[in-house]
Amino acid sequence: MSTKVLVLGAGGAIAQHVTEFLKENKNIELTLFARNIEHLNQHQSSANIVKGDVLNPNDLNNAIKDQDVVYANLSGPMDKLAGEIVKAMDKNGVKRLIFVTSLGIYHEIPGKFGVWNERMIGKDLIPYRQAADIIERSSLNYTIVRPSWLTDKDEVEYETTQKGESFLGTEVSRKAVAAYIANIIEHPEKDNKASVGVNKPGIYGDKPVFY
Repeated sequence: MSTKVLVLGAGGAIAQHVTEFLKENKNIELTLFARNIEHLNQHQSSANIVKGDVLNPNDLNNAIKDQDVVYANLSGPMDKLAGEIVKAMDKNGVKRLIFVTSLGIYHEIPGKFGVWNERMIGKDLIPYRQAADIIERSSLNYTIVRPSWLTDKDEVEYETTQKGESFLGTEVSRKAVAAYIANIIEHPEKDNKASVGVNKPGIYGDKPVFY
């Protein structure tokens, strides 16, 4: 039996890498959900493509119904988005959620990099943290993903840290974050009820080298 996976925010760069990683997996049935479906890769002919808005309860409920895994990679009012997703998943009895937030939401970055990160992201960290809190309080089997500063490098190197551990890595490629997420989708028992930092190994410092 195939695993039904709903991708919310499917037009985003990380999400498109995820769907590329998964498209050859015959055991996964993808539904790609986005406000602007014309931005989706047209070669995703085997995927179901749904136009909708996560903040529209009818759109969201119709998309989540009968899914096995929900992967959300969104921008906007993160706390409201998380709240609507948790509510719809509870209503439809769907348990597995993968939700992308931001590094720094737990003040988990030590030293100068932590100071720099909070200065750069500023108050935007608050709704990301609120989103994580909403998900962590839920009854869902969640993985909260906290990527480092993102690059477009064509590489899939990554290492992970758990909530409560120091986050040191200053960058990671979108493709590497997607590789991690695709692995979780294919092995949904991994990193359950976990908040996971994702960064490129060995790249540590006071700020990303591209700043």
